[in-house]
Amino acid sequence: MKVLVGLSGGVDSSVVACLLKEAGHEVIGATMSIWDAELMKNLPDTAKGCFSPHGEQDIAAAKALCEKLEIVHHVIDCKDIYRDFVLKYFKDEYLSGRTPNPCVWCNALIKFDALPRGAMRDGIAFDKFATGHYAEILFSKHLNRWQVKQGIDAKKDQTYFIYRLTQEQLARTLMPLGDKTKDEVRALAIKYSLEVSDKPDSQDFYSGDLNDIICAPPKKGHFVDKNGRILGTHQGVWNFTVGQRKGLGLSADRPLYVLELNAEKNEVIVGYEEECYHNTVIVGNLSWLSIDKPSDRLECRVKMRSTQTPIPVSVLVQDDIAILAFETPQKGVAKGQSAVFYDKDGFVLGGGIIEGSK
Repeated sequence: MKVLVGLSGGVDSSVVACLLKEAGHEVIGATMSIWDAELMKNLPDTAKGCFSPHGEQDIAAAKALCEKLEIVHHVIDCKDIYRDFVLKYFKDEYLSGRTPNPCVWCNALIKFDALPRGAMRDGIAFDKFATGHYAEILFSKHLNRWQVKQGIDAKKDQTYFIYRLTQEQLARTLMPLGDKTKDEVRALAIKYSLEVSDKPDSQDFYSGDLNDIICAPPKKGHFVDKNGRILGTHQGVWNFTVGQRKGLGLSADRPLYVLELNAEKNEVIVGYEEECYHNTVIVGNLSWLSIDKPSDRLECRVKMRSTQTPIPVSVLVQDDIAILAFETPQKGVAKGQSAVFYDKDGFVLGGGIIEGSK
């Protein structure tokens, strides 16, 4: 079988290429290029993450791996769609007082779509597309659909970021690391004598100052409490996230937290910890993965942050909105983040974008 492997230059995708070649498949390497000198001119050399000025180094690492494995390597130009969808979304969300999930949209629109489609556009023939994600893809004959299940390494599980993948995308995708831990993968990298065996894991979307990307001029606004009382000033709502406590620069008898961001008024609403909790969360822009859209109330588990352990929730779906009800109030619920639903066995049921809470 011909397998196109999305190579990032890191240890995970490199091990995937080695495993597939060892299994007898014809492996083809492909690395997406999002390098754009104009877009990245404001990024410091110290910045790390998926979006960083070091993309050319990652491409070089992927090319070196392919030379070692004696397989073909291709670079797929994805910078235009990345700029128009991921970066624009990132900026627009922050400027509107929301907290975006760029990795969710990058996976759905770029890594699992623009990259393999770009390869096909360039005349590269392949049967399957493989990645180094820590998740499992399974086909349910009973449901007649592809499903995604959490990887066995809870600390590395990446299902939160791929809940928007379509049945078409899942049907052509392999994720060989879902049944492995990170330690096992690093051990395999040593076994295969890979130079990236001790390469640190990539950080989040971007590790530097978000203003390097947003590039918005300072805009003086106010910190206010829930009653509208002015407590101080700030330089733009995009510099804050819901639940944030450190870096506010406010004096109070107890620690203050960001409760809400009002971009229209350029206000950061703050309050005490007990004001941070919510019993109900509203989720829109729904996407169903392992199941069809529920017709009845759904009892399941949910993650509202990528690092959160899934917690019990009751979900009522009305048209294109899901109303999440919790027995235990939840803290730090941010508009723009994803809420991802799981069943008791770790299968991803679906998810959506948080639009509000109460």
